[in-house]
Amino acid sequence: MELVCPAGNLPSLKTAIDNGADTVYIGFADDTNARHFAGLNFNEQRSVQGVEYAHSRGKKVYVAINTYPQPSGWQRWIEAIDRANRLGVDAVILADIGLMEYAASKYPDLNLHLSVQGSATSHEALDFYYQNFNIKRAVLPRVLSVAQVKKAIDSSPVDIEVFGFGSLCVMVEGRCILSSYVTGRSPNTYGACSPASHVEYVENDIKLETRLGDVLIDAYKKDEPAGYPTLCKGRFESRGNTYYALEEPTSLNTLEILPQLKDIGVVAIKIEGRQRSPAYIETVAKTWSAALIQLEQGNYQTKNEWNQALSQVSEGFQTTLGAYHRSWQ
Repeated sequence: MELVCPAGNLPSLKTAIDNGADTVYIGFADDTNARHFAGLNFNEQRSVQGVEYAHSRGKKVYVAINTYPQPSGWQRWIEAIDRANRLGVDAVILADIGLMEYAASKYPDLNLHLSVQGSATSHEALDFYYQNFNIKRAVLPRVLSVAQVKKAIDSSPVDIEVFGFGSLCVMVEGRCILSSYVTGRSPNTYGACSPASHVEYVENDIKLETRLGDVLIDAYKKDEPAGYPTLCKGRFESRGNTYYALEEPTSLNTLEILPQLKDIGVVAIKIEGRQRSPAYIETVAKTWSAALIQLEQGNYQTKNEWNQALSQVSEGFQTTLGAYHRSWQ
């Protein structure tokens, strides 16, 4: 299976390639992608350098243009597609059907992948995107069990990519409105869940509070590691208890079901984390590359050192199989 790793900047791209990634996915430095944070992503010069670095080593680059343009910004989004085609990237990851129509009609040789933001969870949805826009691959949302992924693959006209490691989202991707309710900026149009401009840390002698848009998200004791304030992963008081009401800060980790994912026909494993550091990229790329190599060689067995390495870069230092193991689905 193809190992698709994130790259939020040029050092991360090089780190991913040098540590075993088959492909890196990047975004441009604006709101056309769903990791629109200051200091992150690629300008024109860095994009050229990144593509050259990957291609010279026989690796691929995908560009995520996976937010939904509003009428006032339409030109910026189609210029992003124009730039991706000009760069000679190996695929563009899209969610908006208007952008797909533009890309498919103007650049018929440009490979189109359906983003996880497109929220396609059935073979009927996958067939729609294939018939109308000739997509080559789709990334499934992180809400399906293994059985549901298999059912989609069995009838899918396109290749299927799934997330294997990284931060989870409590929402069906592409349909989140919690962050926009609190900050006034939609992650689906602005490109950032919990935009940094709305984040605040307030510390006193007892605790550290994290706030988003003046809303208290969490409070940490002095010895607790403080996470980035994401609304759906905050702790709430209810009936005398304080707990994570929606989603704990825990990272998806599918190492133990990797053979199953291969057997049901998954063609690529995607790692989340374009907002993370090159050190994170090095750890996950090296670990997942080793796992996939062993999978191809046969006699696959998850190694303790793999999970130990991944736990050090996981949200809350915890990992989960997420929806993949929900037998009731």
